Amino acid sequence: MSHSNTKIEFGDFQTPQALASQICALLVQRGILPDVVLEPTCGVGSFLVAAAETFPRAQLFGWDINAEYVEQARLALNRIDGSERSTIATQDFFKHDWETELAGFKGDLLILGNLPWVTNATVSSLNGANVPLKQNFQNFRGLDARTGKSNFDISEWMLIQLIKALRGRPATIAMLCKTGIARKLLRFAWQNDGRIAQASLHRIDAKKHFAASVDACLFVVQTGSAGATEAPMFDNLHAQTPSNVFGLAGQDLVSDVRIYRKLKHLEGLCPYQWRSGVKHDCSSVMELWRDEGNTLRNKLGEAIEIEPDFLFPLLKCSDLANGRVEPRRFILATQTRVGEDTSEISTKAPRTWNYLDSHRKLFDARKSSIYANRVPFALFGIGDYSFAPWKVAISGLHKIPRFMLVGPFQNKPVLFDDACYLLPFQNEEEGRVVADILNSEPCLRFISSLLFEDSKRPITVDLLERLNLHALAEEAGLGDEWSSVRNQHVFVSNVRSDLQAEFIMERHS
Repeated sequence: MSHSNTKIEFGDFQTPQALASQICALLVQRGILPDVVLEPTCGVGSFLVAAAETFPRAQLFGWDINAEYVEQARLALNRIDGSERSTIATQDFFKHDWETELAGFKGDLLILGNLPWVTNATVSSLNGANVPLKQNFQNFRGLDARTGKSNFDISEWMLIQLIKALRGRPATIAMLCKTGIARKLLRFAWQNDGRIAQASLHRIDAKKHFAASVDACLFVVQTGSAGATEAPMFDNLHAQTPSNVFGLAGQDLVSDVRIYRKLKHLEGLCPYQWRSGVKHDCSSVMELWRDEGNTLRNKLGEAIEIEPDFLFPLLKCSDLANGRVEPRRFILATQTRVGEDTSEISTKAPRTWNYLDSHRKLFDARKSSIYANRVPFALFGIGDYSFAPWKVAISGLHKIPRFMLVGPFQNKPVLFDDACYLLPFQNEEEGRVVADILNSEPCLRFISSLLFEDSKRPITVDLLERLNLHALAEEAGLGDEWSSVRNQHVFVSNVRSDLQAEFIMERHS
């Protein structure tokens, strides 16, 4: 494995000495004066050196899987006379008995450092081994356990193990990590009696310190007793006043608890079932467009001649975010429902089948396990709802919510990519009223209290399910219009069952 791949596998972002010192100074300002400082992945020792200088009476312990780094950390501590009270050794975090280790420390404990900034999927793609034993540690069910939600940052797993190993004893954890990971850890701890007494997030400039284009923070957690299920967010390490406070409401996080409390009456169960767009993981073959000469082409630059039977107009998340509702692309919809036999394409549209078959290797190379043992050219996120004539759709990847009403294009229903969410309708009137409600000022304010702008996918199904259309319609002065369309029109296959409604209400209670 190359040096660069090794660096990626181990999430190797060494902390600058100045930043480590600044963080230790902040901890002192917050009244944290430990007897023991432990760094589980110490690297070259920046935090241990800062801790030795900031906490002159503390015992220092550091481990790292990289023996060369361990030696550099030991030499760095020797230079500042920190070696007499330090223990530095080679250790694999994933094989260490942290519960026994942490139970042996007496006095005030500070767990300090910078855990690996890499996901399990990235390590696996490099054929690396620096990952925990494969397990669905967040207990995702069904498709979530096999797709994106089961991909996790290594630091997320590590932090959860440390919280569990503390078993509720008083301690402080101060870690640099991605901001989203800090929120995930708090959500896990708040939901699973992690004994979080208090917590705070302090943003750092990851581009400046690590040349990394991610939203990152110093994550400070004090354990020992269950406190309020909310945490302040500070814009930098010097800020004295938080920019906002996020927290747990029911079983879901909200980004601004102050705004949320004022608008909580707008929360409820959306009467419609939100759907995702089509997932195919083979855009070079499945997504097409017409060039200036009206020739159909794919992303490989090939000119395509196929029947129109399985070709549908496509809108992507960037189209919705920019207010475009006239498609410029097309997609091959090889199925009308998940699991449907695709062999009929060979007889109904032989040129289409031959085109797909000529690129079979690209389909077979799709990495997601959801395609394993499926029919050729299988899709996900496809169903009757995909072919409804009218939809209200939104991009999941953009932080400014914009709900677009989309009708047929060239006498065909428009499909969406899997970064979009949609509600299907059989008629324009119902879709238009729902779009007006969702784009209303009360709804957008309520959404702003729920979404986290720094998330990779700010808009999620979980968020959209919390929108009480009836309450929102009344708040927006659209109650009469809403009642009228609800009495006249219902796209039956998109209305929730009583069992679905009961399950979702339980999650939000």
